Amino acid sequence: MEKLTIQEEEAMQAVWQFGAGFIKDFMELLPEPKPPYTTLASTIKNLERKGFLKSEKFANAYRYSAKVKETEYKKRFMSGFVNDYFQNSYKELVSFFVKDNKISADELKEIINLIENPKN
Repeated sequence: MEKLTIQEEEAMQAVWQFGAGFIKDFMELLPEPKPPYTTLASTIKNLERKGFLKSEKFANAYRYSAKVKETEYKKRFMSGFVNDYFQNSYKELVSFFVKDNKISADELKEIINLIENPKN
């Protein structure tokens, strides 16, 4: 699964949030400044071509829905990110945030609790 561009990720976030919908539906969920309608339409078509979306024709419009689940994309993206930047070590990732003061001792305790007591 290829990494999406920022523009593609924003469009996918809108699709995941809205569910099956039309381009105008996704446009409403995009942050300001919103892209032109034609730009979003092109991005959506590219996502369909890449296999992230599927479409159904309704009269003269297409309704799009996700073919790739958000959790699946996040897992693949994070795995690649950790591999590329942290030598495939999640410990190195957490250490990076600790050293940069981006995570507190209380948050680390919460993470440890999640590891020791996973919720299915």
